[in-house]
Amino acid sequence: MRNFCFFLFFCLLTLANAQNMPEFSLTDAWVMNVIEKAGIETTGPVEKKKKILLFSLMTGFQHWTTPHTEAIVKALAEKSGRFEVVTSTDINRFNKRELALFDAVVLNNTCSKPKDRNIFLDALREDGKMNAAEIQMAAASLENNLMEFVAEGKGLIILHGGITMLNKSRAFSDMVGSSFDYHPPQQAIRVELADAGHPMVACFNGKGFEHVDEPYFFNNAHDELNFRPLLYMDAQTIEKKREDVPERRSYLSWIKRHGQGKVFYASMSHNPQSYDNPALVRYLLNGLDYAVGHLTCDDRPLK
Repeated sequence: MRNFCFFLFFCLLTLANAQNMPEFSLTDAWVMNVIEKAGIETTGPVEKKKKILLFSLMTGFQHWTTPHTEAIVKALAEKSGRFEVVTSTDINRFNKRELALFDAVVLNNTCSKPKDRNIFLDALREDGKMNAAEIQMAAASLENNLMEFVAEGKGLIILHGGITMLNKSRAFSDMVGSSFDYHPPQQAIRVELADAGHPMVACFNGKGFEHVDEPYFFNNAHDELNFRPLLYMDAQTIEKKREDVPERRSYLSWIKRHGQGKVFYASMSHNPQSYDNPALVRYLLNGLDYAVGHLTCDDRPLK
């Protein structure tokens, strides 16, 4: 039955993509069902909730799952009782005074335009209040603020297309662990655990899982493997790759240190249906907990 349901989901997803009109309603009932199936429980009283900026601006590709992801993160925060979430699409949140109010930032599919791959440049140009030189300076300042925020001990969570937010910046790539290169068409992916004994992946009970998504491939800092891998796919099984991938393991999610701060990246998911997998929802909560310091684990880089 499980295999049949997965096959049916894949067929429906393929049909939706072909029509370019994905249909998946975001309702309170759906969110509640996702959280209940994931078995998220409220922890005991906390001295102070960690404050998270959930940033969901998209100037480039408009991921249809962005509002669903936002709703799930907010529900996880409320149900667990460990976080306070502030949502925004305003880049002014990245000035130093604003960032200082938060313990972590979530980049929720913050896709930038392909030309510059810099969401700050995109937003400042659209605002139209600065000349070209001022825009460049302001964008650089906002990027530097984010880099310092993490390096000085705060958390960063990047979800799916959020990695493209500053995709041509080598400094951002070093902090995140990679830059987005490309992805073949959506397809069935077998996701495996890089280390089944790692506490971050305990939610998967030692087993990989079937998943439908865009199989992301990465470049720039990715070659240095300056992160602790958590999930991967067998690149040789992926169809319609741009080029041959010599390594079989292609990483999909990881954690890493940046200065005194902590970074969690997960390429899942392009589709809100993925949240029907309770383990993935618990994994997202683990990522939040790691980034703010609730979950301590081995985050030493692979190399």
